[in-house]
Formats: sequence, C-alpha cells, structure tokens
Amino acid sequence: MTIYDIAKEAGVSASTVSRVVNGKPGVHPLTKEKIVGLLEKYNYSPDETARGLIKQKNRLIGILVADIRNVHYTDGAYTVEKEFAKLGYCCIIFNTGSESEEKTEYIQILSQRRVEGVVMIGSTFQTKEVEEAIRRFMPKIPVIMVNGYLEMPNVRGVLADERSGVSALVKLLVEKGHRRLAFVNNCYTPSNRLKIQGFEEELARQGIEGPALIYDAETTIESAYDVTRRLMQEHPQTDGIIYSVDLLASGGGRALLDMNCSVPDQVAYTGIDNSIYAEFSTPKITSLDNKLPELSLMASRFLVDLLEGRNVTEKMMVFSSVVERETT
Repeated sequence: MTIYDIAKEAGVSASTVSRVVNGKPGVHPLTKEKIVGLLEKYNYSPDETARGLIKQKNRLIGILVADIRNVHYTDGAYTVEKEFAKLGYCCIIFNTGSESEEKTEYIQILSQRRVEGVVMIGSTFQTKEVEEAIRRFMPKIPVIMVNGYLEMPNVRGVLADERSGVSALVKLLVEKGHRRLAFVNNCYTPSNRLKIQGFEEELARQGIEGPALIYDAETTIESAYDVTRRLMQEHPQTDGIIYSVDLLASGGGRALLDMNCSVPDQVAYTGIDNSIYAEFSTPKITSLDNKLPELSLMASRFLVDLLEGRNVTEKMMVFSSVVERETT
C-alpha cells in the first residue's frame, strides 16, 4: 500500500495524504479524519529512506568500535544505540579493527551512508589518521568521541580521568602495604599512556624509587597469564600489580593462583574498566570504574544537542573511581 493507493481510495491528491502523514496543516478536518482512518486500516508506514532523501536526513547514526570483542566497548555501543532508538534513530555499528587504514575506510563508509552523526568509542580513535579521515570525508558531520578527543570544529569529546584514577589505585595498594608494584599493559593507546603516566607519577609521589616496572601483554587472558608468570619469576619481590584492563587482571589472577601466591596478602592486584570480568572472576577484582556507561550516555545526549543546533562544550572530563573487591 503506497501513498498513491491511499490517495486514490480517499479521493484526494497524493500531496494531501502526504500533508497528513507529515503532520502539516491545511487539510480539512473531515478529509484528514478519512485519510487517518485509511492509514490505520492498511497499517501504512512511510518509507523512511524516501523521506530521508526528501528532507536530506535519514535519522541514521554511526557507531565505531575498534574491537567489538571488548565487552567494555560493546556495552558503550549498546548504551548509545538504546538512547538513539528512543528518539527514532537507527544506528549502524562497525567493528573497525586497530589499523589506521581500517578506521579510515569505515569513516568513509559512514559518510557514504549519509549518517547524521557519529560516536567513536575508545581512545584508539584519537589519531592523526582518524583526524585526517574526518576532515576529508565528513568535515560537517558532528562526531562525539568516548574517552578520546580531537581538536576539530565538528568533534567533541567525553573522557574519563584515568590518569588520576590509576594514581588512586597506586595509593590504595600502598595503603595496604604493597610498595613493589608493576603495571601490565595491553596496548599503547592514548588512554593507556595516561594510565602509565598516572602510575609512574604516583610511584614518585610515594617515594618508591627506581624505574617503573611495566610489562606488555596482548589483550587475551592467555597472554596475561603468561606475562604474569614471567613477571613474578623475574621480579619475585613484586607484591602489587595493576592491569590496564580487567581482562588481563582475570588472566593474571589465575596465574597467581597457580603459582600459589596468596591474594591479597602476598600479592594484591587491580584491573581497570569495572567490567563483568572484575565482578565474575575468582577472587573478585578491585577495578577502576572509568564510567564508560555514563560517558556513552553523555555522548549520546551531546550528539542529540548538536543535531538539534544547541551548543556543546568541546571536551568534558568525568572522574573515575575505585571499586574495591577481594583482590586488595
């Protein structure tokens, strides 16, 4: 059933039916009532794609996630999608991968899909290559970055203060009597660099001398397990470990258990993200809550404000907080 079929049965022009469908004035009340009755009778639903072409809007939002296997990021994408669904928008979610070429490709695809706005989740998008892709393919499309920021006219950022948050983790471990600390890092994103900076700065403030002990791991439980065993073999005096994400902390905790390390008395450890891994690991993992659900919700509302022509601050910082559990 098309708008022309409705018009023919109602004995009016297609433009009259269109005015009723779009809520415009100028239609006689009796005619409007007749048209509405036919619309309801045939369960008429306007073609949103066609309407979008007419209005130059298609109510489509793009969401970019570097690694959809990261449950923390997918939780953020879920929050954004649900918020926009409430407003009648559709969201298209792309798993870009970590390579710059892939991110550039998906930014171009979003521009071809004529999205009205974009949300990028994770500091991994805070790169020169992404900046150039935005400038080239969608210079006028509003972009909100979750836990990232690029200084561009159409980009806004909502960020967690993870640098101070990791500082708070170090303080917690020191207060519990652990001073020989290590940091296990999964990748060198802008976010993780700030975490390491907070780690090193707080060690210095606590008077803990010597170079910071930092080990690299892949973003897998298996890698965290192996790296933790190597860390403890090479530095058996280590009595506290901060993992850059909860996933690593889960794998590292298993390694400590298999090495018969008493947790938290002999070795205390923490994760970052306050994700499902922290809650369901054994023992439950103390973690830094970097407020990703709140950041994602804020990003959604900021983007709506931009789409509706309201001013939005360029960058908003949210304080993270420590959620203490059994590993400390």
